[in-house]
Amino acid sequence: MSGVEVITFGCRLNTYESEVMRSQAEAAGLNNAILVNTCAVTGEAVRQARQAIRRARRDNPHARIIVTGCAAQTEKHAFAEMAEVDAVLGNEEKLTSASYRSVPDFGVSAEEKLRVNDIMSVRATAPQMIRHIDGHVRAFIQVQNGCDHRCTFCIIPYGRGNSRSVPMGAVVSQARNLVESGYREIVLTGVDATSYGADLPGTPTLGLLAKTLLKQVPEIRRLRLSSIDSIEADQHLMDLIADEPRFMPHLHLSLQHGDDMILKRMKRRHSRADAIRFIEDARRLRSEMSFGADMIAGFPTETDAMFENAVSLAEEVGIAHLHVFPYSPRPGTPAARMPQLDRALIKQRAARLRLAGQKLHQSHLDSMVGTRQWLLVENNGLAHTENFTLVAAPSLRPRDLVQVAITGHNGKHLDMQLAAADAA
Repeated sequence: MSGVEVITFGCRLNTYESEVMRSQAEAAGLNNAILVNTCAVTGEAVRQARQAIRRARRDNPHARIIVTGCAAQTEKHAFAEMAEVDAVLGNEEKLTSASYRSVPDFGVSAEEKLRVNDIMSVRATAPQMIRHIDGHVRAFIQVQNGCDHRCTFCIIPYGRGNSRSVPMGAVVSQARNLVESGYREIVLTGVDATSYGADLPGTPTLGLLAKTLLKQVPEIRRLRLSSIDSIEADQHLMDLIADEPRFMPHLHLSLQHGDDMILKRMKRRHSRADAIRFIEDARRLRSEMSFGADMIAGFPTETDAMFENAVSLAEEVGIAHLHVFPYSPRPGTPAARMPQLDRALIKQRAARLRLAGQKLHQSHLDSMVGTRQWLLVENNGLAHTENFTLVAAPSLRPRDLVQVAITGHNGKHLDMQLAAADAA
């Protein structure tokens, strides 16, 4: 192979940073290299990364393989000891060209492979300017990194460090770059995006940032947020939901559970009632709002009744896009030291929660039939409505904004026909 190939796992922030990595590696003159940007959220994510590294080495025996991302930050020695790996970069080091200039051209020991510093010592997030995100018609902008909270199940703060925000002016400049490159939809992303601004002068909020972006970059046609913590939602965000048509009517919530005792043991900062109240308030402001959510099945000490509370919460508020994670103990986290459930039971509960999510998704698809929707067309013959519902659109051109009539669905995505010449 020639050039730089990037293999990305995990979140939208990783997707954004992979483009920064590619740019920095190319600027450093790196060639014949594979960068693996890992995720540490679950043990399965780490396993998939290791598998991808071995496959990459088999397929490219002479390429240099550089591993980075959250799993490389939290399990650096495990990756350095892999014979297939030439270098391991930390989450901060992966974003600078100097790191790629120092990658060895020859075999070195596991310790010599490491370029991983203490992520907790990082106090600022430098703005990163990109004009293109490979393979995506929606552009991601990093507005925040790290997390100050310590949920008992989560390893990510140890891979990302403490919360730090990108200055508002830099976010506006990045949005202008991406709009000038032809992107019509912007997604603001971070590790704990709703904590945005607490470390900046004047302590601006995520909602204020979004308002400012739409005002200063009027060419943005659609603005979304990545996963948010609803307990941190501010009045500016609620104003956007109520009054701004360019702010998309879909939010992905970091709920994690629906039982108050489990939420307390997770060290989440919201209760079941808080989650219900936020969703109901948002829908009162904008009836077409849809919601996605992350939920964990099989958290330590979870009883049958506690699990049923998680299922019933998703059903009560009508979560249209439910992302279910079977609990996975992450070494070094408090939850890993709690009384664990049997793995077979965890899998059973995850399957039950996923089934509930599938039924909710079917109901959501049913509710969309007969409506007219604006779509942003993707590269794969699919498109997304404003409320983030998938639509089959094989005859439409990528990046087009088109209004269509929803005629039915196949259980996974909506079917459509073009409305009367309504393209933008």
